[in-house]
Amino acid sequence: MNAKEFIDSLFEGYEKTKDLADFKEELLGNLNAKIESLMKKGMDEHSAFEKASAELGDVSALADELSLKKRKEVFEEVYMDIRRYMPAGRVAAYVLFGMDFLFGVIAAFITWFSSAQSDIFGMLSLTAAFAALMPFFVTAVGGFTFLGLTQETAAAYPMKKRRAAWYTLAALLIAFGISLMPVVYFAIPSGAAPAGIAVLPQIGSAPHEVVWALGTLLAFALPGGGLLAFLVLTEKDRLKPWAKEFRSGAVKREMELWNNPEIAARFGMFSGAIWIFAAGLFVLLGFVIGFRFSWLTFIFAVAVQLLVQGLMSKPRDGFTNNLQGAKE
Repeated sequence: MNAKEFIDSLFEGYEKTKDLADFKEELLGNLNAKIESLMKKGMDEHSAFEKASAELGDVSALADELSLKKRKEVFEEVYMDIRRYMPAGRVAAYVLFGMDFLFGVIAAFITWFSSAQSDIFGMLSLTAAFAALMPFFVTAVGGFTFLGLTQETAAAYPMKKRRAAWYTLAALLIAFGISLMPVVYFAIPSGAAPAGIAVLPQIGSAPHEVVWALGTLLAFALPGGGLLAFLVLTEKDRLKPWAKEFRSGAVKREMELWNNPEIAARFGMFSGAIWIFAAGLFVLLGFVIGFRFSWLTFIFAVAVQLLVQGLMSKPRDGFTNNLQGAKE
């Protein structure tokens, strides 16, 4: 008997529905993952299957006399959580990448303070500090990206390692461009061209260091962003069945909420009042303290509008149990 046949045997006699098929598929995935985990610890395939199926069989014995709804609850509570632990190796990887980033931050501060005394203008010390941080920051971003995407959660299946590696490459390119930009910016003296370049044309009134810093960012962030956009647009839904149902319920509720003419009109009036007030405050502060800082009022206006939208989207009675209903 293979794993699929074993899972099918646990639900003999129950009506074959789409919900049951989805749950059996999820249960099969957890069983195969458990078998694979045991095989990595040195067990042969047969012994690993026997041990994993025995654990699942014990759970089945607890649920023999229950309805399908309750039986699924027992499986989810007793067995499904077994797969949701994080292996020691993965925990160690998270800790190592966290330590890697922290080490980079400490190294950057040490570099900055040690070179600041001999650097009159502070530019070279900042360049050295960002250069010290860069390799640790980039590797931490890549590591956390790969680990996060390949980690199974209660709501989503893990991404395949090959695809996660492409996401990691995109994150590395973007992180490298972002971390290299301040190195280039502070390395070039204000208004001067980089060494080896006799004449560097100005672009508008932008200083040379800004132009080169932005060019450096563009060289890496553009291909990384393009790759990331392609991956996101071709991504398959990795949510588990209960999470898909919950998402569908949430979307349906939001559509019903904002299609309500009364709520839509109220939100429109609130939004209009917020932005009229923000525009008036922007002009007032512009003349009082200067337009250099008065634009910050628009940031607060966005925050207030989001707060109003959140308050108006407060769950109504009967919807707060959607998550439980989706799992059932």
